[in-house]
Amino acid sequence: MGAVTTITIEEARERILSFVPLLDAVEMPILDALGLALAEDVVAPLTIPPLANTSMDGYAVRAADTDGASDERPVSLRVVGELAAGYVFEGHVEAGTAVRIMTGAPIPAGADAVVPFEETDEPEGRNFGSFAKSRAEVGVLKTAKLGANVRPAGEDVHAGTTVLKRGTVLRPAHVGALASLGMAAVRVHRRPVVAILSTGDEIIEPGKPLAPGQIYDINAYSISAMVSEAGGVPKRLGIATDTVEALEQKLSEGLDADLLVTSAGVSRGDYDVVKDVLMKHGEINFWTVRMRPGKPLAFGTFPSGERRVPHIGLPGNPVSSMMSFELFGRPALYKMLGRNDWERPRVMAVCDEPIENTSGFTQFARVVLTEREGVWHARLTGSQSSGVLTSMATANGLAVMGEDVRALAVGDVVECLVLS
Repeated sequence: MGAVTTITIEEARERILSFVPLLDAVEMPILDALGLALAEDVVAPLTIPPLANTSMDGYAVRAADTDGASDERPVSLRVVGELAAGYVFEGHVEAGTAVRIMTGAPIPAGADAVVPFEETDEPEGRNFGSFAKSRAEVGVLKTAKLGANVRPAGEDVHAGTTVLKRGTVLRPAHVGALASLGMAAVRVHRRPVVAILSTGDEIIEPGKPLAPGQIYDINAYSISAMVSEAGGVPKRLGIATDTVEALEQKLSEGLDADLLVTSAGVSRGDYDVVKDVLMKHGEINFWTVRMRPGKPLAFGTFPSGERRVPHIGLPGNPVSSMMSFELFGRPALYKMLGRNDWERPRVMAVCDEPIENTSGFTQFARVVLTEREGVWHARLTGSQSSGVLTSMATANGLAVMGEDVRALAVGDVVECLVLS
């Protein structure tokens, strides 16, 4: 391959994001669309609420009829009907009358306020329906303000207004808003399918007995979980041994995916065949990045008919693999999903112990972030070896040490990415 150019993290991410596409829009039921990004604006087809309605159980009245009402001098109003939610009162509230009304019911014509039950002489514990029919009058014990306990028509949404903008990532409240508009389905960008392949003669599936020299396939499972968490659909291809033929056969099974991810086989070892197959059948954009852990990272494409399938070749060490997917694979999936919120929150934290950077590259140290008296603190999760996956499992942040930072002492402040 000749001389290897090691590019920056920012350049590597930019190259990947400039290639991966925004996926096509599909229509799906609103519950299935949870966590996905809208492919188009949602415009309200109706007004919510369509009619002014009551926010309280009580009596719909004319506010002027209650002037001067008090416990000592109740105002007596004639009860001319009752109204439950889902129904409309056919009559009109005239001077000196009231309609017994339940929460959510439309305000009767002529009424301009609702007096809650507790501000009347109605005894507690009465059932709706039977009591109103047996009572001709109600005593109001407090003056009602104009518009009291009345929710106006269109308080939530007016027909023709944009309720949700394109690109909105649907949360439960959004799903509820769509349902309130009568929408059973919505157009969103579909979930990307990510084909995931592990490589190596030493790798076997979990659940099988280990022979001498073998290890379990960690990366396929950790990366599949990260794909799912980011909103994608993992498609595990299994394990390819360290031969060109085995790798070619397995890779062919993943060329119908939106993204192909392999782990191991991208460093400079004699048996690192992923980059060799990529050179033979596809194109290599880059394969080393100025970061630790995760320096050996390949990016390129494989042809599949008229398509070119983007490929990210992750390092084999489990921490390096997860770190690389966090920094490059996750943003790629977010772009495919129509999302632009892939960046993690950042905090400035005080180092509770020394942290070294011996690589000369940007280094990401796995740390536990805690907040004490309004100040964030960072301490290492233990060994920072790229093979110690438990250091990743216990981390909730990554301390970022730039290339020019060789060491951090106790009390130094460092920028940290917040993972959870």
